[in-house]
Amino acid sequence: MNTAKKSLFTICLALAFYGCKTQKNINKTTAAITRPNIIYILADDLGFGDLSFTGQEKFSTPNIDKLTKDGMFFSQHYSGSTVCAPSRSSLISGLHTGHTFIRGNKEVLPEGQYPMKTSLTTLPKLLQTAGYVTGAFGKWGLGYPGSEGDPNNQGFDEFYGYNCQRQGHNYYPYHLWHNQTKIVLDGNKEKQTNNYAPELIHNEALSFIEKNKDTTFFMYYPSVIPHAELAAPEKYMAKFRGKFLTQKNYIGIDEGERYKNGGYGSQKEPHTAFAAMMYILDQQVGEIRKKVEELGIANNTLIIFTSDNGPHKEGGADPTFFNSNGELKGFKRDLYEGGIRVPMGAYWPGKIQANSTSDHISAFWDLLPTVCEIAQIKKPKNIDGISFLPELLGNSQKDHKYLYWEFHEFGGKQAVRLGDWKGVRLKMSDNKEAPIELYNLKNDIGEQTNVASENPKIVAKIIGIMKNDHTPSREFSFGYEKNN
Repeated sequence: MNTAKKSLFTICLALAFYGCKTQKNINKTTAAITRPNIIYILADDLGFGDLSFTGQEKFSTPNIDKLTKDGMFFSQHYSGSTVCAPSRSSLISGLHTGHTFIRGNKEVLPEGQYPMKTSLTTLPKLLQTAGYVTGAFGKWGLGYPGSEGDPNNQGFDEFYGYNCQRQGHNYYPYHLWHNQTKIVLDGNKEKQTNNYAPELIHNEALSFIEKNKDTTFFMYYPSVIPHAELAAPEKYMAKFRGKFLTQKNYIGIDEGERYKNGGYGSQKEPHTAFAAMMYILDQQVGEIRKKVEELGIANNTLIIFTSDNGPHKEGGADPTFFNSNGELKGFKRDLYEGGIRVPMGAYWPGKIQANSTSDHISAFWDLLPTVCEIAQIKKPKNIDGISFLPELLGNSQKDHKYLYWEFHEFGGKQAVRLGDWKGVRLKMSDNKEAPIELYNLKNDIGEQTNVASENPKIVAKIIGIMKNDHTPSREFSFGYEKNN
């Protein structure tokens, strides 16, 4: 069957071939859990179909596949938003985008983004209070260097990588940050490409694991792969050269102020580069798992892998060619399923039953209460997340009444997942009562048939959620609020 015609139902059946959907035979309780290490790996703009076990046929991801096969796959997991900064804000705050502080990608020049406030409660801060050593390795994007949103001021003992998500577009940057120290990469001066940032960051992450093998640690690993630009060292490009005969030369930014400062570099072989980057990401996931196994801490380490939003179409990327979303509609910056539904795998030997799948509807804001329960920390009040630890352990799981998103670009968008129903509202910055599109995901995963007119009661419920779950923000507001 052509990959483009595969449904998520078929994918889940394939996964179920390896094991059972539920874990009735496991009866673990929180009280029996020794606080584990937690490693959270976040890919950047990886689509639901960009992994071989979810249907990718142009390349393979054996290490990510195995991590998920040896644990639990969540088939209905959602990112915090459809772009980077608000998605990550939701992740570490336990709040959806109608409540979380950062709700959009807002630049601060010359380097960084609008900062989270020091007063905010974040996941790493909570873990610090419980004695966890915390580290972040990759892309930050929630506060410029030295600001109150800087990772060191938001609960991370150690940070290495890109502070600025705009500069995170570039794989051979002029510098990275190690805590408050700017690490100048002499090998990338001018047009040189000798220091591939994902490799430098990965080595620091492995070192963090090794240094903290005898403690309890939380490692947040927000990789920049596979976000544009499309670039990989020649040794990886060579593995895929010649496998993609039809490629369109992408002409990008190769000089001037935006060169290595957010502008996407040119790439003659964009398909080759994308596959090579996915190979690198997969290898790095495998090396993280291998490291905890070599150190003898695998059985007390929870590893989660997912993506921050759907696939992008920038810098020469071609998600249509790679069928990066399978049958899902939309891409990054959409609130259709393709923009926010992401694959998630969780691996925890002896705790999570191998070869298991879950159709529990979950989202990024669930991570904070889940980790609080795992680490035996009292969760903050008035958060939107629900712990999915019971689902991981095969116990009775509480469900969300609904999930809510808002996005402040492209005319303003809102979306609600209400059971099998999905409501989407577009171009509402000028009209907060813009019409609702309604889809039944149970039989229309591709969101092709708008059934709003036939289901007025469901539409009314979704309108109420959109109204009540949007809390106005002075820093990030819909257009109509500015005039009120």
